Amino acid sequence: MTIIMKKFQELCKKRSSVRAFKPDPVPAEKLAYIMECVRLAPSAVNFQPWWFHIVRDTEELDRLFLCYDREWFRSSPLCIVACKNIKEEWTRKSDEKPHGDIDVAIATEHLCLAAAEEGLGTCWVCNFDVEQCKAACHLPEEMEPVALIPIGFPEKTTDNEKMRKDISVICDL
Repeated sequence: MTIIMKKFQELCKKRSSVRAFKPDPVPAEKLAYIMECVRLAPSAVNFQPWWFHIVRDTEELDRLFLCYDREWFRSSPLCIVACKNIKEEWTRKSDEKPHGDIDVAIATEHLCLAAAEEGLGTCWVCNFDVEQCKAACHLPEEMEPVALIPIGFPEKTTDNEKMRKDISVICDL
């Protein structure tokens, strides 16, 4: 079966995990576009239980970088802390499964795809010290950080050839 590459698929292919950023600041209009794409993301029962804390202040970035102490992470000129509001997340009644993490993940991937469309790089960081992050960003008690998304212009471009499982392994198409 031949699949014709369409615009959305091209964008998905363009998005990759960037681990080296130029020091150039992210232009305000690009950030505004990205955050509007985040705002449009769907969520369970449309609760939108999220907060995206944008960190660009040098002192706050330095505190945040301690939550995930990697040299490449420190190269990003801006980082977005994707948080769920535990008081606003929808919970499925049949098994009491909260959907806040899922909702934030959907909105965060909107963020990453919009950034790629704008020529910016991102990387999902989930292996970080949550309590240290909350303190570094002065987040209120009901806000739980789900992911850190460093964002900026990639230091180098890649061919984006990602290792992916064959389609027959992931679905019964």
